Amino acid sequence: MTPAADATPLRPERTNAADFHRRLTRWNHRRLEPSTPTADWVELAQEDAELVLVEGAFIERLREDAAPWLRDLPTDPDGFIAWFERLKGFGPGENDPLFPWLAEEADLEQMRWFLLQEVAGEAGFEDLVAMAQVKMPDRPKLELARNYWDEMGRGNEAGMHGPMLGRLADHLDLHPRIEETVWPSLALGNVLVAFSTTRRYAFHALGALGAVELTAPWRAGHVAAGLKRLGVGPERKYYALHATLDVEHSRTWNAEVLRPLAETRPDCLPSLAEGAVMRLMAGAACYDAYREHLWGARAELKSA
Repeated sequence: MTPAADATPLRPERTNAADFHRRLTRWNHRRLEPSTPTADWVELAQEDAELVLVEGAFIERLREDAAPWLRDLPTDPDGFIAWFERLKGFGPGENDPLFPWLAEEADLEQMRWFLLQEVAGEAGFEDLVAMAQVKMPDRPKLELARNYWDEMGRGNEAGMHGPMLGRLADHLDLHPRIEETVWPSLALGNVLVAFSTTRRYAFHALGALGAVELTAPWRAGHVAAGLKRLGVGPERKYYALHATLDVEHSRTWNAEVLRPLAETRPDCLPSLAEGAVMRLMAGAACYDAYREHLWGARAELKSA
């Protein structure tokens, strides 16, 4: 695994990066929201056509940024799985000092600001899984279905993961607005939506979502610890759950999604790897922006 010289570029677009990602975020909200026919459907379809090209150019630039991480990508199933699992702890954004600080030092207002950014950039893991599974081979599709069912609380409304995060946001009186969200957080959501809604990036989506399962427990555990220290009660369950459940999710994702694809579709290995690295790079850019806001001059301290 060869790290890039700069692990968190997410280079700005030709226009202002914040404006660019706000526009993409608004478009994603509009096109994914269930709706009914309207008289302006032609104009909306024209906007879709324009932004599909804009989105594609953005993702292709990120693919270029991720390329140094794939220089030594193995092509055999065992080697690929070992490479993928090594992203935990060694990939972009891993072991970022922000998270121990959240666990041990952040005050309530600082934690609220961090969570406001996280909620604003949340793309809905369960919906991303549902979109990514379309036309996938049987064995990966079954694992995606099991993962989706867990995200949906196994049929219990109180156990649905998305609403859990919503309850935490309500408890802390968080009201995310696109205009008040740092652009890397918006970019993270835009990357994941692009992967799951565009079939040429379908395997990128599986790599990215697998990277989430692989790396989330360490970060979620620190956030849960910080919320507990600050006196947040049952509402912290979303983070506490992901600190433990995602360990098993990662194991089965690697065994039932990634390995079968590595064995039967070796042509998709670069896409799986790119998706994972691009997701981690997008997260790393978020952590840099969060530290810059929360720490000020201390933000010059870089990720390990």
